[in-house]
Amino acid sequence: MKARLSLFALPVWIAACASNQPAPLEPSPTAVAPPPPATPTAEPPPATAATSTAATPPAEPPKAAEPPAPKPIVRWGEGLSAPESVLFDEAADRYLVSNVNGKPLDVDGNGYIAELSPDGKVTKEKFIAGGANKAKLDGPKGLGISKGVLYVSDISFVRKFDAKTGAPKGEIAIEGATFLNDIAVAPDGRIFVSDSGLKAKGDSFEPSATDAVYVIDKTGRPKALARSSELGGPNGLLFTDKGLLVATYGSNELYRLDEKGARQQVTKLPNGGLDGIAASGNTLYVSSWKGSAIYSGEPGGTFAPAYQGLKGPADISFDAKRKRLLVPRFLDNAVEAYELR
Repeated sequence: MKARLSLFALPVWIAACASNQPAPLEPSPTAVAPPPPATPTAEPPPATAATSTAATPPAEPPKAAEPPAPKPIVRWGEGLSAPESVLFDEAADRYLVSNVNGKPLDVDGNGYIAELSPDGKVTKEKFIAGGANKAKLDGPKGLGISKGVLYVSDISFVRKFDAKTGAPKGEIAIEGATFLNDIAVAPDGRIFVSDSGLKAKGDSFEPSATDAVYVIDKTGRPKALARSSELGGPNGLLFTDKGLLVATYGSNELYRLDEKGARQQVTKLPNGGLDGIAASGNTLYVSSWKGSAIYSGEPGGTFAPAYQGLKGPADISFDAKRKRLLVPRFLDNAVEAYELR
């Protein structure tokens, strides 16, 4: 970065220059005294902002302050490491949290799933842990439960575990995937998983052109429902009675995918870096990394901030029993629950 003179240093710089000027010369003793100045015929007009060369520039307007973060009802801040997704397991009345525990695309075998109780306790820090009991987990992200099986997206695999015991039940390889992200479950047992189309580049990411949404049918075979860069880096998924909703990480769009994989009812949100989707009735909640916020609204309508000042809000969930929104704070190694707005 090139050094620049800041506005705050400018007065000091001017004063320093003035102090280094040479002293004025004393008049010579043989010099002839100058004639008296002529009497002015009129007073000069006062300097105005338009004519004065020393006019004070207008002050810059103050920057708007960042909105304060909302106060959570409950906060879980122990035993979590880069929590990416939280899932309300209604049958067991618990919250399951995927922990990347490292970089999202590192095949390091140390990812894990934590189990939380709604009253704020971490009941099992490592309900499922990579390398324990023959479990494989690298960078676990999206979670979904169907017919007693917990599905976990993990870079290029969908891992399966017994939802009660955590015992491994196999895995499904998604050929060509580079960044499997969220999972959504349909009532008929189909499993949807998004590929955000990213690959590692140093400590950051770059597009991998693998943007896709896959569906795993009842036989366990995956196929691409849609595969195109026009999908905008699909991230959050939510299956509703009107079809599959998709929130994009690469843009600020929310849309539905029909049975043929075509985008329908594209809705623009206030900011991008979209992650999780949760629903309460007809109202949707969508988390945004770029906005440090969670927006609420309805498909095809206007979305506005419901919660602001949330750094790193990842894949959210809704506790329908207690009417609270569950938010993994990826960068703060915590999960928080908020009153519904």
